[in-house]
Amino acid sequence: MKAVVFAYHNMGVIGIEKLLAHGFKVPMVFTHEDSASENIWFGSVRDLCKDKGITAVTPLDPNTEEWIGRIRPLKPDFIFSFYYRHMLSADILSIPRLGAYNLHGSLLPRYRGRCPVNWAIIKGETLTGVTLHEMVEKPDAGAVVAQAAVPIDMTDTALTLFHKLEQAAGDLLDDCLPVMRGGRFQKTPQDLSQGSYFGGRKPEDGKIDWHDKAIDVYNLIRGVTRPYPGAFGNLSGRQVIIWRAALSGESTSQPGLITIRGQNVLIGCGHGSIAPLEIEVDAQVMRGKDLFDFFKIHSGEVMR
Repeated sequence: MKAVVFAYHNMGVIGIEKLLAHGFKVPMVFTHEDSASENIWFGSVRDLCKDKGITAVTPLDPNTEEWIGRIRPLKPDFIFSFYYRHMLSADILSIPRLGAYNLHGSLLPRYRGRCPVNWAIIKGETLTGVTLHEMVEKPDAGAVVAQAAVPIDMTDTALTLFHKLEQAAGDLLDDCLPVMRGGRFQKTPQDLSQGSYFGGRKPEDGKIDWHDKAIDVYNLIRGVTRPYPGAFGNLSGRQVIIWRAALSGESTSQPGLITIRGQNVLIGCGHGSIAPLEIEVDAQVMRGKDLFDFFKIHSGEVMR
């Protein structure tokens, strides 16, 4: 069996490794150039391809006649997409004999679209997963081949959850790929009316609304903490990134109000409060006594 692959990120590395382990030939991989503006904390599909002797290409747009003309002669049985960031055209999706399939980081049809891992935590979900589905022109809307569920713990961040999903994805591919090689596998249509769609996130989306409930602020913090840009508020004209926090059972009288209770720092929310555990101000990271001393100076002030 032959597969042309579109891949990036750790999931791209896992997907290609699993295809090779299950006897698929991979004549060409489409991937992305790393962006200088992005925190590259994940594995390199390009480096993997170099190690495996696989041709890797990085077009800005894979949907041109030039690239379609490069894929067709390869006569792939499958196309797979593993965290590739571009939509593929109907012309590309129609090429493989047995179809085109994408690995998505949620239990579709929930959390279709971008950044599903971050969104699941931000929205306070307790369960998510990975889905292998048929690719159609509409994003994340094709029939489902297989899914694997993953629990979300209250202490999970987007990064720890992503690592759980990596394991689940590897296991799912180990189960699916041998069956798919046989050419006989079931596909279950999605009911999109039972799902949800979310767009991409920008650094400025990490701005905390202190009128939100404490649980919502806490979920935002852990949903965008490292290696993502972080959740933040403004204090006396300075940006304060909150990398880690805890929920507090105590309340303060005003959203954003900084209160010192013994050796604890509390920041009020619309309902309840949070206790910051690690912050960054002007490129200086503070924890423990340094964090306490910083907020003690600003006791009684309001975060915006």
